[in-house]
Amino acid sequence: MICDAAVPLAPPAALSAPAPAVPGGSDVVLVVDDVPDNLAMLHDALDESGYTVLLATRGEAALQRAAQALPDIILLDALMPGMDGFEVARRLKAAPATAHIPIIFMTGLTETEHLVAALEAGGIDYVTKPIKPREVLARMGVHLGAARRARQDASQAHQARNALDAFGCASITLRAGDGRILWQTPLARELLQGWFGATGPWAPESVRDWLRRHVLAENSAGPPAPARTEPAQLNVEQGARRLTFRLHQQAGDSAGGGDWLIVMRESSDAQIIGSMGLAFGLTAREAEVLYWVVKGKINRDIGAILGASPATVKKHLERVFAKLGVETRTAAAAMALNRVRLLHPQFGG
Repeated sequence: MICDAAVPLAPPAALSAPAPAVPGGSDVVLVVDDVPDNLAMLHDALDESGYTVLLATRGEAALQRAAQALPDIILLDALMPGMDGFEVARRLKAAPATAHIPIIFMTGLTETEHLVAALEAGGIDYVTKPIKPREVLARMGVHLGAARRARQDASQAHQARNALDAFGCASITLRAGDGRILWQTPLARELLQGWFGATGPWAPESVRDWLRRHVLAENSAGPPAPARTEPAQLNVEQGARRLTFRLHQQAGDSAGGGDWLIVMRESSDAQIIGSMGLAFGLTAREAEVLYWVVKGKINRDIGAILGASPATVKKHLERVFAKLGVETRTAAAAMALNRVRLLHPQFGG
């Protein structure tokens, strides 16, 4: 007789070791059935085919074994005493650790409503009893192959996002229709929280509006627009700091505006302000004032940025004029821009 406490048909090590630790890397199958003859037949067929087999005869034991071993696939009897297979499947799919595991139902029920119930509970497929091992193996092969490809795609996407982070770029995928963030790299999450205080699933309103404007422009009627040499870009500034959003590519279908991969980069012009100070012998505050003059800001705006009065800004600017040997804002800005561009070609007014 087979029992959950000690299942003699499976190697003892296979009962407790998680799937990645199985010698040889064979796929791990959890078979759940309350009929010993069914377990024996499936165990032998799966074992001969190179699978590592775990067994359970009750729903509670199946949940425990799945959480411990994280099998690659589960063969699950639909009708069992106590907790039936439908409830087992629902609980497995509700748990983040086991939600990804494909479930194939084994059922003697052939009514359409029962088969639909199996799929609605989280099953990916079903086989009908009496069990035919060759059919089970064929179905398993299809779903294990699909699961491997999904894991590989997820791994490649994860590596790509990590690569963007490694180069100082954060990335998010954003749904244009409602502004929901579908995924984000750790650096993107950190930047959004630091700049916008955003911790939820929605992008900041300014980013959502910018993306919607872009999508509307792309989808608007009329003659084709000339090819864009630069991707659409949004700049958010805080003092001399800047957070740039660039559209990289459409990451999903175009329904509702589509899903878009957006790359973010944080930069600061603090080094440029320092270069201005060194080039013209300015104090730190004078260099900041000149920086914002180059940016086209008036004294009132500069005062608001630096936390000073317009009168104080005017006094700093008079000293800047004297040190540069100029008399107007335009001349000061032109001289500063020409000098700084020699050291920072990317800097513009």
